[in-house]
Amino acid sequence: MANRHKGEIPVTGSLDNEYKARHESFERWFQSSLGRAMLANQRHVLDQATAPLTGARQLQVGLSHRLPLASGSDFVQKIITTPGWHAHMPDSVAVADADELPFPGDSMDLVILHHTADFSPDPHQVLRESARVLRGEGKIALIGFNPVSLWGLRKLVSRHHEGPWGGRFLFRKRMEDWLRLLGFQIDDSATHFCALPLQNNRGHRRTRQRNRDWLPIGAYYCILARKRVVGRVPPRARWQKAKVMPIPGTLGAPGGCASRSGTMSNNRKQQEKQWPAR
Repeated sequence: MANRHKGEIPVTGSLDNEYKARHESFERWFQSSLGRAMLANQRHVLDQATAPLTGARQLQVGLSHRLPLASGSDFVQKIITTPGWHAHMPDSVAVADADELPFPGDSMDLVILHHTADFSPDPHQVLRESARVLRGEGKIALIGFNPVSLWGLRKLVSRHHEGPWGGRFLFRKRMEDWLRLLGFQIDDSATHFCALPLQNNRGHRRTRQRNRDWLPIGAYYCILARKRVVGRVPPRARWQKAKVMPIPGTLGAPGGCASRSGTMSNNRKQQEKQWPAR
């Protein structure tokens, strides 16, 4: 943020304007040759990951409604949120911040986070909101830039914050730990798009349709996690002495079969004394 003294806390409006500018710059970057190649690869990866999934509602929390993902998935309703309003937006697009979604809890079957945590002032809150609106056993697909890559190295040496270089580049391990703390189980996690962060690169076409890169140095990672539902343990029955049925023959048991058996034994002994065996 320009012209800000060291230690000074930025005002909320300035912070919002900064991230809004980064969102718009990142959206424009997807129109470049490198951006189009990455977007095609991300669509291919998500189509493969979400093909077996079905449900009622799919939610994509992203940076722009012009970048739809998982279009081939089998969901009845597909919703996209965008942080800013634009003219001629479809009815399925909602204007909302990623850290405060306008949906009830347990209402979504699939949530897609398209670089949402990378371009958010509070990425942890973004995950909490996604976990809140996701139903039990629902899936979350999280896409973020990989700092352990040539793209992460370029971000370190880059002097400007345009395009993807304005993102956070959060570590994949950290995102997996955050998801586990929120009650998720990691079903799949891999990096993708091993292309140089350069425009007009000949390797763009080879990486568009690749499912995954076995070396963890891809430009971005995709984490597929499932929201676990913890079954409620029924409370133990509280034993009450008045409701316990005693077992005959035990200490404290009333007269029963054992008592009658003892009485019959005594009577037999008395009869044997009166009529001894011949």
